[in-house]
Amino acid sequence: MEIIIEDPEPLPLLSLNHISLVCNSLQLSLAFYQKVLGFVLVKRPSSFNFDGAWLFNYGVGIHLLQSETSDTEPPKKTMINPRDNHLSFQCTNIGVTEKRLQEMKIDYVKRVIEEKGIYVDQLFFHDPDGYMIEICTCENLPVVPLFPWKNNTVTSCSLKSAHPMQTISPLFRYEKNMEAIGTKRCRSEVQEETLLLDIMDIFI
Repeated sequence: MEIIIEDPEPLPLLSLNHISLVCNSLQLSLAFYQKVLGFVLVKRPSSFNFDGAWLFNYGVGIHLLQSETSDTEPPKKTMINPRDNHLSFQCTNIGVTEKRLQEMKIDYVKRVIEEKGIYVDQLFFHDPDGYMIEICTCENLPVVPLFPWKNNTVTSCSLKSAHPMQTISPLFRYEKNMEAIGTKRCRSEVQEETLLLDIMDIFI
């Protein structure tokens, strides 16, 4: 008799909570993430006995940690390499975003991806410590899983996109994928969150 052991369940995750970055200058990094990327400074646990700061926006947190010694300082990067590790943010208007980067005199690299008639614009640049930031229109590309999950065909609807508290009145609409054969994909039309509700979710 053959014993079939099922694949283990993945961890019971909800959503991305925060990204932690070690920085050379806490003040420079705070200015960048607030003034360039629009993050908002939020309360940090008073029990922490090391320098740092918490910021929040767009449903995700950025936790900055002041480097304590030269050994922990992030290496400076001068060349902008789109294939390097990076944080990516969706934007509402790539043209306005590029113009703002030019006005702030921030060096960047621009790329355009084409996939079956769908175009994605990408802008890559560094934060003060050389961490790569991408601003893109990646949402233009549908999320299409490559393999079925638990003997059922998975659509992008069934993938967890956010914690329930981080979305307001999600409405789902099925539509035919022009390139897919006999398959359907879904697009989530979610009302825009207010920053106040996002910040409140941290403490719920």
